[in-house]
Amino acid sequence: MTDEEAGRARDFIGYGRNPPDPRWPGGAHVVCNFVINYEEGGEYAVPDGDANSENALTEGSTAPFKGRDMGAESMFTYGSRAGFWRLHRIFTKRNLPCTVFAVARALERNPEACAAMREAGWDVAGHGMRWEMHNAFDEATERARIAEATDLITRCIGERPAGWYTRYAPSMHTRRLLLEAGYEYDSDAYDDEIPYWVKCGGRDVLVVPYSLTHNDVRFPRMGMTSGTEYFDYMRDAIECVLREDPPRMLSFGLHNRIIAHPGRAMGLAKLLDWIANHPRVAVMRRVDIARHWRKEHPPK
Repeated sequence: MTDEEAGRARDFIGYGRNPPDPRWPGGAHVVCNFVINYEEGGEYAVPDGDANSENALTEGSTAPFKGRDMGAESMFTYGSRAGFWRLHRIFTKRNLPCTVFAVARALERNPEACAAMREAGWDVAGHGMRWEMHNAFDEATERARIAEATDLITRCIGERPAGWYTRYAPSMHTRRLLLEAGYEYDSDAYDDEIPYWVKCGGRDVLVVPYSLTHNDVRFPRMGMTSGTEYFDYMRDAIECVLREDPPRMLSFGLHNRIIAHPGRAMGLAKLLDWIANHPRVAVMRRVDIARHWRKEHPPK
């Protein structure tokens, strides 16, 4: 399979010096999409039959750990027991929409959280059956995993996911398999600040880019140490785009076990309150961004 057939040809030009006006709803100049990565319970864990515990994006050591790491397990569990509910309160109190990148097995283990997502009207996108690397799968295995995750998320949420984001590393088959599975868009890209179309096997695929730059992963990687730093950094990103033309979108990745700790969560709360005072800044669900783009900027 060639890069072009897989929808993976590297495009170093993109929209160039004349990107389109997104024509965001309400005349917004910046659209912000906040994404809660719901992963807790879908990571590698010895009690689930894995050889080792997952310790990525936790407060613990980044050194390899053989066998069961009960500290890391507990940090993941914090995300579903406490962190999720803090984020839920922060967003619902302000009546702001949110997107969830959901690991299917994690959703299955917390029906109450699933109910809260439904009640809040959040859109839930696929983030895998488990927290695993798709680029390690053969095509048949990946197709089966996508189908299994899609079915389980649909059962948990009551509505099938419209979008998908692979854990860091999609395979050469992922984009085509998602298209075949009926997905409206994927977010397996970090290369732009507005959606765009690509050809995959002769068909048009909508890509809604994501970001690891405006993301709370900076905390465990020691790029940030306080909620104040988070607020300043994310506010500056929005301010930058407000001063530019044309309008853009910004993606802000959140994790229940990271940003939801109290000292960090205050920075997020301050950011949302700051956004509320800027009429040219809107907060939208990812699925609404994708459908808006499909309507306003269909493939040529």
